Amino acid sequence: MNNKWVVYLLALAVFLIGTVEYIISGIIQMVASELSVTTSAAGLLVTVFALSAAIGAPIVIAVTINADRKSVLLIMLGVFILSSLMVYISDSFEMMLVIRMFQGLSGGIATVVAMAVATRLAGEQHRGRAIGMILMGLSGSLVLGVPAGTFLSEVMGWGALFIVIGLLTVVPLLAVYYKVPSMRERNAVTLGMQLSILKDRKIALAVMVTLLYIGAYSTLFTYITPYLQAHAELSAAALSGILFAAGMCSFIGSKIGGVLADTKGSKFTIYVGLSLQTAMLLMLSMVNGWLLGVIAMIMLWMVATWATSPAQQLYLVTRVPRSPDIALSVNTSFIQFGFAFGSGIGGVVIHRSSVEVLGWTGFFIVFLALLLAIGMFAGGRKAVQERA
Repeated sequence: MNNKWVVYLLALAVFLIGTVEYIISGIIQMVASELSVTTSAAGLLVTVFALSAAIGAPIVIAVTINADRKSVLLIMLGVFILSSLMVYISDSFEMMLVIRMFQGLSGGIATVVAMAVATRLAGEQHRGRAIGMILMGLSGSLVLGVPAGTFLSEVMGWGALFIVIGLLTVVPLLAVYYKVPSMRERNAVTLGMQLSILKDRKIALAVMVTLLYIGAYSTLFTYITPYLQAHAELSAAALSGILFAAGMCSFIGSKIGGVLADTKGSKFTIYVGLSLQTAMLLMLSMVNGWLLGVIAMIMLWMVATWATSPAQQLYLVTRVPRSPDIALSVNTSFIQFGFAFGSGIGGVVIHRSSVEVLGWTGFFIVFLALLLAIGMFAGGRKAVQERA
C-alpha cells in the first residue's frame, strides 16, 4: 500500500477524535464535579458532540464537496486541536458545551474526509485495507483511548488530558500538510442526494434500527462509570481495567460481526446481534448488586452491539450498490444521532429515577430495534411473494 505510514497517521487522528468523543463516559463524574453540575447534565457533553457530528458534518461536507479535500482536512484538524486546547481554560459548563460543539463538528468532518483521503492514497487495490485501518483507529479509541484517558485523568486532571490529545493531533496534521497532495472529489455528492435514499422504505427502517440500537448502547455506556460505581467502590485502575476489557470486547465483536456477515449474511447477523443485546440488557437488570455478573453481562453486550455494526453496513451497501458511500454516510449520521438520543435519554432517567434503571431503559430501546428489524426483513419476504 502506497503511503502506508500516512494512512496510519490518519488513523491516529481518528483514534484521537474518537477518544475525545467517548472519554466523557469514563470521566463523567469527575467532569460533573468540577463543573458543578449533575451527572445527567454532564451527559449533555456527549449529546452535543454527537449532534454536532450528525447534523453539521454532512451539511459541511455537502457544501464543501468541490473543495480541496486536503484543505478541508487541515482546517478541521486545526479546529479540533484548538477546541481541545480550550478545554483546559474552560471555567464553566456552558463554555464546555460550546467547545464540544466545535469538537463534534470538526471531528465528524475530519473522520469522513480522512477516510476518503486514505482510500485515494492507498490506490484502487488497497482501498478496503485503508478503510479498515481508519475504522481500527475509531475502535482503538474505545479499546485504548477511553481506559487510558480515564486513568490519566486521575493522574493529571481531565483538562490536561485534552491538552495532550490536542498536541498529539498536531502529528497527523503535519503529515497531511507535507505528504498529502491536493485532492478533489470526482463525483459531487450533495446533501440532497444523501437524503434521497431515505425514500427507500427498507433503508429508512435500517437507519432507524441503527438509531435505536446505538441509542440503547449510548443510554448505558455514557454513564457506565457511575453505573459500575453503584455496584461497588472501584479504584481508577480497576475502572480503567473494566473499560479496557469492554473496549477489547467491542473490537472482538466487530471482527465476529464481519465474519458472520460475510458467511451467514447480514440478516442472520443483525438478528443474532440485536437478540443478544436484548437478552444481555435484560439479564443485566436482573443481576443488579452482583458486580461480577454485571461485568460479564456488559462484556457480552459490548460484543453483541459491535457485531451488529458490520452487518448493518453490509445490508445498506447491498441496498444501494451504485452509491454505497452515500448510504454509509447517512448511516454514520444516524449512529451519531443514536449517541445523542441515548445519552439524552440516560440523563433524563438518572435525573428522574436512578442510574441503576439504565439497563431496563436500554433493554426497551433495543427491543424496539429488534421489532423494527423483524418488520424490515418480513417486508422483504412479502415483497418477494407479491412479485411471485
